[in-house]
Amino acid sequence: MSDLLHILDVIRPYFAGIILLSGGFIVLIGASGVLRLPDFYTRLHAAGVTDTLGALLVLLGLILLSGFTLLSGKLALVGLFLLLTSPTATHAVANAAHKAGLKPRLGTVQSQPPVDSSGDPS
Repeated sequence: MSDLLHILDVIRPYFAGIILLSGGFIVLIGASGVLRLPDFYTRLHAAGVTDTLGALLVLLGLILLSGFTLLSGKLALVGLFLLLTSPTATHAVANAAHKAGLKPRLGTVQSQPPVDSSGDPS
């Protein structure tokens, strides 16, 4: 039994690092989505998913890294707070934008071929 606990103590920081890196990667992907997506609603979706999933993975990695102490309990409460409030806040912002009359961008974005000064496409 003590060998198993020793192995878990050795593996725990590596596992926490993998989870922290995964959370950071999701936050990075979400930030690029906020910058690249075409309209408010799709950007809000990217930000909402990033805020919830990325932050929870980072908090889970920190909980594993700190061990199971009072600090990990506080981090778990912060994660629970984020899990409950982030989707609600995202929905409230989207609802306010909809009621203000902000229309989503529909259809696909097509690139136009460059036109030279004579009017003929090149």
